[in-house]
This record gives sequence, C-alpha cells and structure tokens, in this order.
Amino acid sequence: MSSRRAFLRQCGLALAAAPALSSLPAWLSSADGFTSLRGGIGTFTQRGGTIGWLATDDGIAVVDTQSPQSAPDCWNGLRERSDSPLAMVINTHHHGDHVGGNGVFARHTDRLVAHANVPDLMRAGAEDGAADEKTYPTETFQDTWSEPLGDETITLRYRGPAHTGGDAIVVFENANIVHVGDLVFNRAYPFIDVGGGADSQGWIDSLETIHGALDDDTIVIHGHGNPDFGVTGGREDLLVMRDFLSALNEYVTQQRQAGASLDEMKQTKVLDGFEAFNFDWALSLADCIEAVYREQTAG
Repeated sequence: MSSRRAFLRQCGLALAAAPALSSLPAWLSSADGFTSLRGGIGTFTQRGGTIGWLATDDGIAVVDTQSPQSAPDCWNGLRERSDSPLAMVINTHHHGDHVGGNGVFARHTDRLVAHANVPDLMRAGAEDGAADEKTYPTETFQDTWSEPLGDETITLRYRGPAHTGGDAIVVFENANIVHVGDLVFNRAYPFIDVGGGADSQGWIDSLETIHGALDDDTIVIHGHGNPDFGVTGGREDLLVMRDFLSALNEYVTQQRQAGASLDEMKQTKVLDGFEAFNFDWALSLADCIEAVYREQTAG
C-alpha cells in the first residue's frame, strides 16, 4: 500500500504533498503539455497517466483523465484545438491517476467507457469512504468494443489480468496508434497492482500478443515514461517492458530457490540490462520485487 500511495502522490493525486517536478520533461513538444501525433490524435502530459485524445469534426474522444487538478487544463487545451463536442471518455484502467479527472470531463459527456472490472476495482481501491465521490464508467465491455468517430474507428480490447484486472488496450485503427495505458512504463519501474488483480505472467503474455498485432509504423502511447525515453514510441518498447518483467520474475524465483528472504531480495538496486529504469521515480525495484514475491507465494 505504501508504494501505491507514493506512486499516486508523485503522479499528482495529492498535489499538496507531492514532490514538484523540477521542469517539464524534454520529450514534451509544447509548454502546455500537448503533443500532436497524426490523424487528429495526440497526447497530453501533466501529472498522472498519459492522456490520449482524438479530435474530429464529429466529436472528441479522450483516453484517461489524470486528476481533478490537471483535467481542466487538458479540457481547456482541447477546446482551443477543436469546437467539436466531447463524444466519449475511455479509461484504460481504474487507478486514480487515470480516472481521477473523470468528473471534469463528465460535465461534457455522459459516455465513460472502460472494461467491466473497472467500476468494482475503483470502489475497492477507494480510501476513507471516498467511493461515492468517484465518477464511474457508464459503459463497460468484456472482451472487445468498437465504434467509429469521424473518419477514425476506436477499438478496445481486453487481454486478461496484467497491470491490473481491467486493462483496456485502445486502438485507433486508421491512424495505427495504440494507447496501452500502464501496460508500458517506458523504461521506468512499474506498479504491479497485486491487490487490484495484477498478474505479471499475464502481463508478459499480453505484451507479446499486442506486439505481434502491431507493425513498425505503429505509434504506441505509454501510460508513463522515463523522461529520457518519453511516453510515445513503437512496438519495440512493449518487448523492453516484457523483458523487464521476465527478468524480474526470474530474479525472484532464483532468490527464493537460494533461500533468500524478501528483505534480502529487496537490497538489489538494479537488474542487469535494465539500468535505465533506475532513475528518480516514484517506484523502486524493491517495490517490483515485493509484488512479484507476493504473486509467487500467494496461497
């Protein structure tokens, strides 16, 4: 729980207590946090999970909503770019730095779409009786959901438990852009939400499946990213995330077989080949080791 709170603090849900970012990351293309990609699609980064957006003459779609503090900046920036109505909001999963701004966008649309497990995971993750204060999805899907918007077709897919028990993959079919939410922390130690249904082996399988469905021209939007690598990239970034999770599982397995305690395992500061993950970030390798240890020893 402590690692979860630290992660959410740094991502901007408790702004008063959060450490301030010293400067805008180098990968932002504009001071307001907006980056245009192609096909009317772009990203917004401030604090929290990366927001994706699609602006068409027929409407705007928003993927993830960050926090109540940053969501208004995103919405205001979108209004400067388009006067189309907000057609829908999509949540990639239930974490507060991805759904915390739902209430801001819900003033402009009654369509909030997510995987069927997300509402219950949001309720289960609410702290201090705050479940009634959240803005929940109004539409859910089990395996696949698809809908046209303007000249684009948006498809959502669920590949099973991975980062959480309700991760949606958002595909912009015509633009060949995929928002994978927190299935990729791009060269950053991930949050493995065991309490929220995470399955690191399922996560590995999902990354391989998604990679196989993409091509070298696909732009991938990541939920979070190392400032030196950014929150957009290509299909190869999926395999880097997969290889880290595989190495993490192998490390924990070998250490358990050698009789090491969890505390001893957590003394390791970096895994060979993944030095880039070890930067000033809300989560540590120790957090990841503990999560996989809990997975492997459950029951």
